[in-house]
Amino acid sequence: MEAATAPEAALRPTLKVKEASPADADGPQASPQRGTGSPLPQLLPPIEEHPKIWLPRALRQTYIRKAGDTVNLLIPFQGKPKPQAIWTRDGCALDTSRVSVQNGDRDSILFIREAQRADSGRYQLSVQLGGLEATATIDILVIERPGPPQSIKLVDVWGSSATLEWTPPQDMGNAALLGYTVQKADTKSGLCFTVLERCRRASCTIPNLVVGNSYAFQVFAENQCGLSENAPVTADLAHIQKAATVYRTEGFAQRDFSEAPKFTQPLADCTTVIGYDTQLFCCVRASPKPKIIWLKNKMDIQGNPKYRALTHLGICSLEIRKPGPFDGGIYTCKAVNPLGEASVDCRIDVKAPN
Repeated sequence: MEAATAPEAALRPTLKVKEASPADADGPQASPQRGTGSPLPQLLPPIEEHPKIWLPRALRQTYIRKAGDTVNLLIPFQGKPKPQAIWTRDGCALDTSRVSVQNGDRDSILFIREAQRADSGRYQLSVQLGGLEATATIDILVIERPGPPQSIKLVDVWGSSATLEWTPPQDMGNAALLGYTVQKADTKSGLCFTVLERCRRASCTIPNLVVGNSYAFQVFAENQCGLSENAPVTADLAHIQKAATVYRTEGFAQRDFSEAPKFTQPLADCTTVIGYDTQLFCCVRASPKPKIIWLKNKMDIQGNPKYRALTHLGICSLEIRKPGPFDGGIYTCKAVNPLGEASVDCRIDVKAPN
């Protein structure tokens, strides 16, 4: 069986035996024969069961409650006949205006309706029976939210970061601090966002602030009970300045896309029927844009209403409207620009319908 640690052993119930005083030992012994008028001695009932306190395991360490919570402790014990149960706090009697006690045959109840920090302390239950006594100790700690940090200030601003410093709160809320929560507020939107939680130190650096914005900061203290109800705000704003940026463009050699006309798709020979419209297509590439000239049997047909010539994105087309027997021959498409010229030919045969 493992040995108990010193704090746990101190909280375990103990049994004490009251020693008889010397006066009791030296006093005159009662004579078995008494006078007629002397009262008979009252004998105490025999102790059938020694007093003992069954302290719950959860109460063997510090019992922590939040301010305003109810404290209701039921401590079972044994002893027969019924022992006397007495509660004390830090060696003194309980304040009955704050704490109420109800003793039963097998248990004792300690009740505090709304706990306050002043109720914290070491409570001791003593169960007495005859010359025997059993004791148990319970440490009660009542905590509440801490006070706000003090003297928060903006130490430095550089780039997109800001450094803050503050001092710990004067009131810790009767519990150890778990850290600090830092929030930032953009002056444009006015909304607060948490940027750091459980910060152990009384200073921090806030990175990644938006360039061109101004920020205020506030810090909350936190303990086991929660965050402080309010938080101090920095008196100065952190202005994140826009850095002057100079753009330098590297020189590059401009490419010359000029070229003489060149047909990428030639005209195709075809046979058509008298009275049915016919179209010719070809593709040309040139820079600057070339002038397109259509020829029939080496004769310019520009302006002839029988033909309609179109050019779009390098695609050249010629429509022959209701060709007749004399519209057959060699058709030529010529492209001309300042760098040169090019041409393509095709043959069209016109036949009578069957």
